[in-house]
Amino acid sequence: MKAEILSIGSELTSGQNLDTNSQWLSQRLAEIGIHVGWHTTIADDFDDNIAAFRIASQRAHLVLATGGLGPTLDDLTREVLAKVAGVELTFHEPSWQHIKEMFARRKRPMPERNRVQAMLPAGAEVIPNPRGTAPGIWMQIGNARFACMPGVPSEMFAMFNDWIRPRLEQMGFAHGVRIQRKINTFGTGESHIEEKLLDLTRRDHVPEVGITASDATISLRIFGSAPTREEALAQIAPVEQTIRQRLGKFVFGVDDEELQNAVIELLAAKHLSIATAESVTAGLVCHRLGQVPGASLYLRGGIVAYDARVKVALLAVPQALIDEHGVISAPVVEAMAVGCRTKMRSDLAVSTVGLAGPGGGSPEKPIGLVYVGLAWDGGVSSSSFSWSGTRMEIQSRTAKMALNAVRLHLLGR
Repeated sequence: MKAEILSIGSELTSGQNLDTNSQWLSQRLAEIGIHVGWHTTIADDFDDNIAAFRIASQRAHLVLATGGLGPTLDDLTREVLAKVAGVELTFHEPSWQHIKEMFARRKRPMPERNRVQAMLPAGAEVIPNPRGTAPGIWMQIGNARFACMPGVPSEMFAMFNDWIRPRLEQMGFAHGVRIQRKINTFGTGESHIEEKLLDLTRRDHVPEVGITASDATISLRIFGSAPTREEALAQIAPVEQTIRQRLGKFVFGVDDEELQNAVIELLAAKHLSIATAESVTAGLVCHRLGQVPGASLYLRGGIVAYDARVKVALLAVPQALIDEHGVISAPVVEAMAVGCRTKMRSDLAVSTVGLAGPGGGSPEKPIGLVYVGLAWDGGVSSSSFSWSGTRMEIQSRTAKMALNAVRLHLLGR
């Protein structure tokens, strides 16, 4: 069976709020083997909601909707459901009593407008909401079952876990599990990755393998579907092994692991310390390392040397080097790393310089040109790259580039 998720609210379509409800619901449905075919986001417009609910009723077996169950005039879900089903709204006395008791417990006056929350489409079943005033609605329209929940995440979570999921399992809608395994890579492009994995990413491959790119991180998503979790994991395992073998050192982690997690893990394994000297990234490399629990055992600290005078004063970069090569150069970024390692007394030091824009570029040194330096006991190296994107994207990708340089060095030790 296929499911559709409807997220309702003008705050979502305007971009004011991010729709995290759909993501959460898709993950929970996957756990019980229900595939989500569509995410639809709708503003608080009656006719648009009618159209979206009708389309969903015709193409999905299960429709989960969030939002539109409040007491205000722009909360339309009850009326929309009744209209699409061709029934009247009816007053549900137990829901009204629950609403009144909820206000009484909170010692707040109850506006008469909240009475509308006890109006339900004829023939619908109430989904209890112990955390809020808006009852959920369960009903069938055509071949589709609708489960309408509040948009408030805490209320939606409880309603799904306590009532909807057990109902789906009881009705036999849950068919095994669908598990996702994400393999994260850095250091090459999406097309290069796919060239190495064409036989795995074809449309009919089982398990399904997809590629996504986000901020220069390329991820392979393996979807295993089977009657049990153990069988789904067994389906994923050989594909993950093949991906790792073909991509080698491009792979740095799985699922939610970031480059900084891989770096701290390697520093811990080798009992080494690190410090950072940053210009273009303005402390972002150090910040990301500091996000990892236990980083204080290996991260000595960082110096944000945005101004050339700070590079000279704190990192002992020779002024003559800056005059000869310019700040955005391999010699300067290497000198920054050496100076940082000496000052911080760390085993390793990583440094960054570059042009994040939007101004200041030239034909010789365009916006997006960055250098990363790395110093260790007995050596120093640097690498460069020309990123495209916004200022924040260039800074973020350069921070990843710096972390990856550290990771690759540690793998080679």
